Amino acid sequence: MPPTKTADPSPTSGVAHLKASVCHVRRLGLVPYLEAWKIQEQIAAEIADGAAPPTLLLLEHPHTFTFGRRGQSSNLLWDRAEQARRGVEVHWVDRGGDVTYHGPGQLIGYPLIPLGKLDPSGRLPQADFVGYIRRIEDCLIRSMARLGLVTGQVRGLTGVWVQPDIASRCVHCPPAARLKPSKIASIGVKVDVHGITRHGFALNVAPDMSYWQGIVPCGLTEFAMISLADLLEPVPSIEDVAEVVAEAFGDVFGYTMASRVG
Repeated sequence: MPPTKTADPSPTSGVAHLKASVCHVRRLGLVPYLEAWKIQEQIAAEIADGAAPPTLLLLEHPHTFTFGRRGQSSNLLWDRAEQARRGVEVHWVDRGGDVTYHGPGQLIGYPLIPLGKLDPSGRLPQADFVGYIRRIEDCLIRSMARLGLVTGQVRGLTGVWVQPDIASRCVHCPPAARLKPSKIASIGVKVDVHGITRHGFALNVAPDMSYWQGIVPCGLTEFAMISLADLLEPVPSIEDVAEVVAEAFGDVFGYTMASRVG
């Protein structure tokens, strides 16, 4: 199935129009998962109060498996002894989706931005929510193109994908990637009661891919995971990828990106 093109949602069918403004980019380095979660909570509250601008956190995590609201415990394949041996933590969180992996060599992006008013039920309109996810995918697809890699969407699935014809030319890619699309970036988000986004995306740059063997990623058994290190030589650094992603994020969401360390 060929990747579908991303169309900019209209004001009535996608993410609410965002006026051009400044978005802070904070690069945090390697941060434990729960610590990063607390940072998100703090900044999101400040944004809701008008005390902080929209913010994009870019970081890495130590080895961690996280389960979203649709998580199934059966998708965790390693027992506690193996988790301890491999130094991996497990957390159940409030984002969407099932289980995914985070670890060193993977670029994590947490956009904390206002999406607009919630509907009377206390939720963001579905069209706006889906439109937001499509725009994150668009941001990452543009970023991969700027790094020299063609990626795309797969109808009915969330994330950013590499098609089999590309993976078939790669001697490092898993065999399953040569048969069906393989996922290079996972997405799981939440919008809080103030309309501020939480959580975000995980882009495989050069992580230890063996950790994916400990779970059924996103509950999908038939698709392989893949990384930039499998496909590009030389492999871009996390810092270089973060720079490209931040620039693309500004283009897609209409922000002027302002870097801030820490």
